[in-house]
Amino acid sequence: MKGVPVIMVTVPASGHETVARLMAPYLTDGQIVVLNPGRTGGALAFRATLWKEGCTASVTVAETNTFVYASRTLGPGRSRVFGVKRSVSIAALPAVRTIQVARALKPVFPQFLPVESVMVTSLDNMGAVFHPVPTLLNAARVEAALAFEHYTDGISPSVASVLEALDRERLSIADALGVPARSALEWLRESYGIQADGLYEAIQKNNAYRGISAPTTLDCRYITEDVPFSLVPMLSLAEAAGVETPVIRAAVNMASALTGEDYAAKGRTAESMGIAGISGRELIEHVVQEVFYG
Repeated sequence: MKGVPVIMVTVPASGHETVARLMAPYLTDGQIVVLNPGRTGGALAFRATLWKEGCTASVTVAETNTFVYASRTLGPGRSRVFGVKRSVSIAALPAVRTIQVARALKPVFPQFLPVESVMVTSLDNMGAVFHPVPTLLNAARVEAALAFEHYTDGISPSVASVLEALDRERLSIADALGVPARSALEWLRESYGIQADGLYEAIQKNNAYRGISAPTTLDCRYITEDVPFSLVPMLSLAEAAGVETPVIRAAVNMASALTGEDYAAKGRTAESMGIAGISGRELIEHVVQEVFYG
């Protein structure tokens, strides 16, 4: 990392805090660390870990709302890119540094567009909408190792209706915090150019989703990453916002029951994000100008 102005972290969210611990002794003033993507609360958790590890360098931590590619690993050193997103939101912590980050990335990733704060990127986390619930509702198919496509086969009209309910809860958290957020349907239109009246129709129309196979085990990142590092931190944000989220909580509970893991306890919590006990207003002040409470 010596002398490198921008460091891109593309590991699953379950590795963010480990990477932060390893990087902490070597980061220097002025460097930018980009979590691509951060999932929910990634920049907050990464920054909190740097502090815990005694990192005193003036480092900007930023996150995107989603991975720039619709892709899958085929084997060591081999990936298949099914599609490249037209636009990806990016924000820095604190938000006053977001424009600086966007300018540094523009020559390589012009589709990285600055947004208000990491609350926008965290609540615009579409993996939380599209990954865990279809896997949970197709658990029997997954465990039987039946070959099917995650999006086009696994998201039926009824599964899509559950996704829409979860999406409404995500938007209610954003609304309570005063954070601008797009619906999943709006995101599909802006990212892939899909025009549709509902989520099921939009998913079926998205050619970038065709050929993406469903997991063959519940021990997959759609559960082990997206539940503890996407849905669980949304519960913490909902608590700060004073919003009820029964569908999100049900998904976390169902995943825990299916796997025997207590994701609510072991996932990305308010404590690990460094925001325990603060109100929604204080949370927004913290991410915009790095104001501290407690």
